[in-house]
Amino acid sequence: MRIIGGKLKGRRFVPPDKIPARPTTDFAKEGLFNALNNVWDFGEVRFLDLFAGTGNLSYEFGSRGCLSITSVEQDARLARFIRENAIEYKLPIQVLQMDVFQFLQRSREQFQIIFAGPPYPLPELGGIPDTLFAANVLAPGGWFILEHNPHHKFEQHPRFYRSRKYGTTIFSIFEQPEQSELPDQAELPEQIQLPE
Repeated sequence: MRIIGGKLKGRRFVPPDKIPARPTTDFAKEGLFNALNNVWDFGEVRFLDLFAGTGNLSYEFGSRGCLSITSVEQDARLARFIRENAIEYKLPIQVLQMDVFQFLQRSREQFQIIFAGPPYPLPELGGIPDTLFAANVLAPGGWFILEHNPHHKFEQHPRFYRSRKYGTTIFSIFEQPEQSELPDQAELPEQIQLPE
């Protein structure tokens, strides 16, 4: 695997064997960052990487000069792998080894760009946008990018902005309105109740 852009472009990293993760392909990453480069100044972005896995997206945002990066990954080996690479690459990545949904319930921070690459069989995948918006972690004007396969569709979601498809990988992009455009809280979908 390699970093495809920024100051670390071409840098390769080798994840641990038999990891519970499905890294985003280079082809899909290139397409995603072509869309992001036209909109965002990464030097002003606080980035949140949910289901961070190998840290693939965290390294890409760090390589492009992101202001700060928070990576949430529950697996101990992968969390350690991201920490070690963050030190080696000298990137501002804070790694939190915890469940993503617990993080969303507890976090009081806001981020300009949030990426989630959950495992596709995850039963709660379809409810992630509502859960995230209810948690109020996306800054006004920010983007939430959800990676998923064609079995999920989000075009009817009230915060859906647009999507990008690369093979069987789809990035659905949701946008947080500026404060003056936000609806009353009563108009937002209720937070999805997760099983204990």
